[in-house]
Amino acid sequence: MTPARAATQIRAGWLSAAAYAGMFGFGIVMALLGAILPLISQRLHFDLAQAGGLFLIMNGAMLVTTFALGPLLDRFGIKPTFLLAPLFVAAALAMIANAGAFEALQVGVILLGIGGGALNQATNTLIADLHEDPRRKSAALNLLGVFFGFGALFVPFTIGTLLNVLGLANILYVAAILTLTTTAMSIVLAFPAPRQSAGVPMAEVLRLARQPLIITLALLLFLESGNEFVLGGYITSYLTRTLGATVPVASILLAVYWGALMFARVVLSRVLLHVSGHALTLASAVGVAASVGVLVSAPSLLVAAVAIVVLGLSIAAIFPTTLGLAGTRYPSHSGTAFGILIGIALTGGMTMPWVVGRVAYRSGVTAGLAIPIACAAGIFGLQWLAGNIVTRQDHAH
Repeated sequence: MTPARAATQIRAGWLSAAAYAGMFGFGIVMALLGAILPLISQRLHFDLAQAGGLFLIMNGAMLVTTFALGPLLDRFGIKPTFLLAPLFVAAALAMIANAGAFEALQVGVILLGIGGGALNQATNTLIADLHEDPRRKSAALNLLGVFFGFGALFVPFTIGTLLNVLGLANILYVAAILTLTTTAMSIVLAFPAPRQSAGVPMAEVLRLARQPLIITLALLLFLESGNEFVLGGYITSYLTRTLGATVPVASILLAVYWGALMFARVVLSRVLLHVSGHALTLASAVGVAASVGVLVSAPSLLVAAVAIVVLGLSIAAIFPTTLGLAGTRYPSHSGTAFGILIGIALTGGMTMPWVVGRVAYRSGVTAGLAIPIACAAGIFGLQWLAGNIVTRQDHAH
């Protein structure tokens, strides 16, 4: 190996580490409200309707940031976002820790959504840009997703074990300091040059958004993100309401689901170097549909637990592998393409749990969980269509 190549690999390794730290911060953002609501609502005396509004404004801020940031990443590069986004998250955590009124909490949640959306967008774009080979790109994006899981587990786990020792405010301060690791690393790192230093005209953004492959992948991620939010949010309700599990047991099985997902992404970061991402996504969709089907018809908690493990293993690959395909097909506009795709995915994550909630309210949680099965079937069809589009494009060239 030449010295120049070794230096390039070392630089890529440090940049990847910064991305892992950033994705850890995004995991903190996504899990935070659910973890602190029981405590913060008692302190500020707000009801469930107001709590739901907090989720809405955070996701709304995240969605707007995601759509707006893509062309900016292509124009100015990724480093500014790596420097600034953690500052938004850290400021939000400090504001939430000290909020003395619901209005201050709302401002903190908006900052949280802006910073979190920017971290999600920038970390995925950077990892995609660091790898030219399609399989390495998908493998690296799967590994990145593992650090989301670590971040998502950090605040709930710390609250569960150290709340009486540290208190909520100190736990949030620790989370803020950990988030700032990304900024500290990014100050000294040299990031890839902007892909479109002259800027990305709106006409180019619209042209990209009309590409058949982008439309297909966006719809796929809409369904996939919807499934991830639904299953992460309703598994415990199903286990307690339908199978009679206690809350602690249901919580443990939910942790098992996230653990299986994280384990699968570690394994997939190696497997995808040798396996087609297209075939893996098709198989994953089948696995999701089958495991949810077994879960909603499970005669016992043991069968449900096995189904939950298979579900976590199956759903893990779909999101990062799909982003890997997009990064491979649109390398010169990766930031813009990821902005479109992640924005549409967030839309699915916002709307599908609401739909399932309405169905569950009227017909029961089991009926609501039939929707992820239909979404998995849709993902299979859309991935098959995406494969055909890629084949046609390759033959045209």
